[in-house]
Amino acid sequence: MAWYDEAVFYHIYPLGLCGAPKENKYDGVTHRLEKLTPWIDHIKEIGCNAIYIGPLFESVGHGYETTDYKKLDGRLGDNADLTRFVAKCHEQGIRVILDGVFNHTGRDFFAFKDIQQNRENSRYRDWYCNVNFWGNTEYNDGFSYDNWGGYNLLVKLNQRNPEVKNYICDVIRFWVSEFDIDGIRLDAADVLDFDFMRDLRNVANEVKPDFWLMGEVIHGDYSRWANDSTLHSVTNYNLHKALYSGHNDHNYFEIAHTVKRLNGMIGHLKLYNFVDNHDVERIYTKLNKKAHFTPVHILLYTLPGIPSIYYGSEFAIEGRKEKWSDDSLRPALNLEDYKDAVEKNSATALIAALGRVHAATPALSYGDYNELLLMNRQYAFSRNHNGRCVIITVNNDDNDFDMNLPAGGTEEYVGALFGERVRVENGRINVKVKANSGEIWIPRTSDMADKITANVAPLKAAGDLNITGTKADAAEAQAARAEANVAQAGGADTQAQAAQTAAQTQANTAGDTAQSSQSNAAGAATQNGQTNTADAAAPNGQAAQAGAQNAEAQPESKGTYEDGVIAGLQQAIIAIMEKNGPVTDQMRRDVLNNVYHDSLITWIKSFR
Repeated sequence: MAWYDEAVFYHIYPLGLCGAPKENKYDGVTHRLEKLTPWIDHIKEIGCNAIYIGPLFESVGHGYETTDYKKLDGRLGDNADLTRFVAKCHEQGIRVILDGVFNHTGRDFFAFKDIQQNRENSRYRDWYCNVNFWGNTEYNDGFSYDNWGGYNLLVKLNQRNPEVKNYICDVIRFWVSEFDIDGIRLDAADVLDFDFMRDLRNVANEVKPDFWLMGEVIHGDYSRWANDSTLHSVTNYNLHKALYSGHNDHNYFEIAHTVKRLNGMIGHLKLYNFVDNHDVERIYTKLNKKAHFTPVHILLYTLPGIPSIYYGSEFAIEGRKEKWSDDSLRPALNLEDYKDAVEKNSATALIAALGRVHAATPALSYGDYNELLLMNRQYAFSRNHNGRCVIITVNNDDNDFDMNLPAGGTEEYVGALFGERVRVENGRINVKVKANSGEIWIPRTSDMADKITANVAPLKAAGDLNITGTKADAAEAQAARAEANVAQAGGADTQAQAAQTAAQTQANTAGDTAQSSQSNAAGAATQNGQTNTADAAAPNGQAAQAGAQNAEAQPESKGTYEDGVIAGLQQAIIAIMEKNGPVTDQMRRDVLNNVYHDSLITWIKSFR
């Protein structure tokens, strides 16, 4: 057993989180990495015991076009800043792994600069793949070369060159001696040379006990990269996709089949599991039903593998991938804006509770996997370790669901998240799984049960894991998201205004509560265009809180606010359709007959 077998990772993209400039002008050092110091306590508070941070080293822009492997990017600070950061993490019992961008360098890297200057006479001409002095690039280099992803900004290293191998191995030794890191995430591992990775594994075994190598791999047979001679683990993009689409499509079969296929592929090794990262949209954005945030994360923490949380997603922030930029996925955040989130933000409370449960439950790190129940909308499995049987139940339906499941040899089970106790009768338990939720059932006779149940109260205080908050909060967030989505769909102020007016008019018929809440949320969402979407939609958005307070101060009269929201969304869709052309009676009936919020939101998005 190694430290990473029980790890729960917190993933940081430092240039984004610290608010560094997009372009490095190489004009000095700004000590922005110090901004991460308060985050260490937060990371520990939500139950993470490892950090994956990167890219960190001197580069031109986004960090993956390395200029100097041995110098912290001047936009973040100097090497002493990184040394202090790692030491502070270690003081809190948190391991640290860095991004190793060894497939390619930037054009400002010393070896490439030498080729530019000396051309055929450069001693580094063989450091890169297929350097051709008869070719050219858009930079008018007077030669061409292989790159990564079609970007000549990223020059592909020749990993079969012994000098390159030795150089990178020395870089790893330097990182350990200088910063005392605990492992490396290998960028673009799916295109790294396999002999090169075997050399890196030998260095890992040399520099530090349990030094961890994890590779970025998208598709393919993961066992080609993760095995006893190359890497310890790889990114689990297969499960990432299954977790969000399995909920969006109400298809737990996709998730369960993915897990079984991966278990057969990878054997005893643990994959690096995640629901979002710096390259993909935020999970809160990807989910059609925001309440599915709960069962998605219960599965993230309980299925075989090593769970990871991407910074900010524990607050349920939004982040949509854009065509030419990933900036919205990598925002600067001020931790002070999320003060007391564990007590006040239901999403954060969930993540913190799952972290505690994971730490106190060895079966979630080492247990085998046994499927107990599988339906489109309900799923149950067990993790068994040292005679202890932990049972996980999830439900993606809008209604509660009763499950009758086989249980281990104990008299009673306790729910680790909500604290309910159930008796074992004839070797089985009967449990009610809440709508769009789930539970982790722990044997009551185990010594870990008391530790876990002592931490149940914060979840209940945070709204019983109602991720969209109270009904007033949820309605506010729905209205704000509707207005922002309409604005994005049409791209015109008049269209957004028409949709907003229609939604508000319908909401007025639902009573004073609807009117007050609608105007607050819609104004917050549309005042500055779509930049306020996340703030209005997030569980703790100020607009939602303001609307909820106003709603509490006024009695409901003619109907429910939810009815007003649905009617407003319907009228918003009709308004957009009318701008695009004639609307027939049948088209209008099709819209008015659709009374499902998430379906209407998807319909609005389809107009983009």
